[in-house]
Amino acid sequence: MTPADLIAFETEIADLFKAKKIHSPIHLNDGCEEAMIECFKHIRPTDWVCCSWRSHYQCLLKGVPRDEVIAAIIKGRSIAMCFPEHRIVSSAIVGGIIPIAVGIAMAGHRVHCWVGDMTAETGIFHESSKYAHNFNLPIRFIIEDNQHSVGTPTHKAWGKGYSYKSKYPHAGSGEWIKF
Repeated sequence: MTPADLIAFETEIADLFKAKKIHSPIHLNDGCEEAMIECFKHIRPTDWVCCSWRSHYQCLLKGVPRDEVIAAIIKGRSIAMCFPEHRIVSSAIVGGIIPIAVGIAMAGHRVHCWVGDMTAETGIFHESSKYAHNFNLPIRFIIEDNQHSVGTPTHKAWGKGYSYKSKYPHAGSGEWIKF
């Protein structure tokens, strides 16, 4: 997939949300396409991808068919996309995916785990990353800084990871939708 393909996908999802075709929270990507594609250059088909509630791009780049991703989003699973047959799982709980990712790595699988910039400041992240390091687990943590933490200016708390600006807010499409 190209950056344009990813952008077009999220635009379509935003349009479906605005048209009231999606009746649940959505978290849209924008501005990180090149960095995301670069990350996936190091991911093999046998690797696991673990991510949080903003996982549309990861699902597409891991090989989940576009129509399956759209169907899952319309069914209300945008914030908890799980396609184990493609070795991708996510969690809508802040930090919830981290111990799952460590567990998968403990089983000997290579794992790439995405976390948000402020999630990387939590105790569960520090404990899990320390455990993974100490036991030399095959896991890579990718910290995303989209500058959209719910209520904290992330640039003051975290200065690492790849940073980008998004045209979408923390959740939704930028417009209030009344159902």
